[in-house]
Amino acid sequence: MFSYDYTNKEITSITLEGAVSPVVQSKSDPDLFIVGLDRSIVAVKWNREDGNYTSRTLATVSDDQPDCNMNDGKADKEGRIWYGTMDQDADTVNHPNRGRLFRITRDHVSTPEEIISPVNVSNGMAWNKANDKFYYIDSPTQQIAEYDYDNENGEISNRRVAFELKDHDLNASPDGMTIDVDDNLWVALYGGGSVIKVNPTTGELLDRFPIPAVSVTSVMWGGPDLDILFVTTSRIGLSDDQIMKQPGAGSVFALTNLGTSGLPVFEADIIDNI
Repeated sequence: MFSYDYTNKEITSITLEGAVSPVVQSKSDPDLFIVGLDRSIVAVKWNREDGNYTSRTLATVSDDQPDCNMNDGKADKEGRIWYGTMDQDADTVNHPNRGRLFRITRDHVSTPEEIISPVNVSNGMAWNKANDKFYYIDSPTQQIAEYDYDNENGEISNRRVAFELKDHDLNASPDGMTIDVDDNLWVALYGGGSVIKVNPTTGELLDRFPIPAVSVTSVMWGGPDLDILFVTTSRIGLSDDQIMKQPGAGSVFALTNLGTSGLPVFEADIIDNI
């Protein structure tokens, strides 16, 4: 887990025992995080002064799919956690339908609820400003799905396709996703070397921003005014020759002067302490 201080540019980190993704900050304590670790959901208390941490496993999912890992996830407005899984190797041809999307609440901390199952590679998600729409990506579908969202109960319904990559000749996998104050979606294209801006109401492709790495993995608004789009990338699976051609692969990039900004991130509210 890495922490980047935008003001002084300081980077700090801790090393956990497993594959880390995602990480969501807790409402009760800025140093308490709800973390996906392999296929477990773990609470991590990070002591910034000495760099140590304590942790507690809250739940482990998909016992029938031991080769799955947590992938993308976020908190909703009420602090419920939405975490999805995928096959470790992302081999959806030989191992299809191994992923699921789970919801974790205070009442079900140790027993996460399956919300969408099966999926292949559970990935980006976002809620609109009115908080009555939920957007979700299962990467191999090359679609962004829209659901009606009931915030009070945390329920989704009435799936429709909001954006179809194939309709715009985008030969890539949609990965992480966020939303701006205008309710446009910003989507990382894994294998597409770019971030796209999408109007989910009309299905329009509004813009495309090249990134100097082919495997673009996720996006999130940050900075003092939430108007900087931070973009993560990967170098996993690249050959030495490919890395020479895209030495920035695996870096975090920042896009500025985009003419819009993001919404404050929701925080987890499923536990108060470890």
